[in-house]
Amino acid sequence: MSTVSIETAAPSPWRRFLSLAHRALLAELRIYASIGRAIARRPAVPRGGTGIGYHRPVLTILIVFIVLSAVELPIIDLIVHRWPAVRIAFLIVGIWGLTWMIGLLCAMLLRPHSVGPDGIQVRNGLEIDVALPWAEVASVAINRRIDEPKQPRIIGAEYAERMQDETNIEIELERPYAVRLPGLPPRGGEHLVASVRIWADDPRAFLDAARPFLLDAD
Repeated sequence: MSTVSIETAAPSPWRRFLSLAHRALLAELRIYASIGRAIARRPAVPRGGTGIGYHRPVLTILIVFIVLSAVELPIIDLIVHRWPAVRIAFLIVGIWGLTWMIGLLCAMLLRPHSVGPDGIQVRNGLEIDVALPWAEVASVAINRRIDEPKQPRIIGAEYAERMQDETNIEIELERPYAVRLPGLPPRGGEHLVASVRIWADDPRAFLDAARPFLLDAD
């Protein structure tokens, strides 16, 4: 099944480079913004909304990577302490990498899916933030599915934001709706979708949070 992309022209190599550089800069800024949110205890959830996490399937892996990175720093420093230039370079790279991993964890914790008065915000890590207004949402249901590994987010008119290749919430839309994903076509850019599938750590809580807004929209 082909992907329904609004942009059809293939991006030039120069445009791809600029897009990657822009995404890398935004990701770097969001790392520090997410750490700031964690320190201030301010999750990115609108007033009157409910945040639903999606981090549970990968939380252990992230924590293991953070611990290993933290343990690696003093070990490498001990090995290269005789060479100041090498030591400083390894410390800078190691501290940056550890900060990045902590920021990614904070982003997943402090940027949950949100269900609020304006609609549903589909999120994942540093980049994904897709708004679905209630006027475009026809139904929300619990429907667990496991996809083949490495499938694209957009297949035909379906957008799937998986976690470990799984989704458990299905959102049917009233009509084809344009969503924007990070990057350039064919994987990124704007796509017309008629349904959205996501993973929620607590699908029942997601459904309960959405139900009052769906009833008000009818």
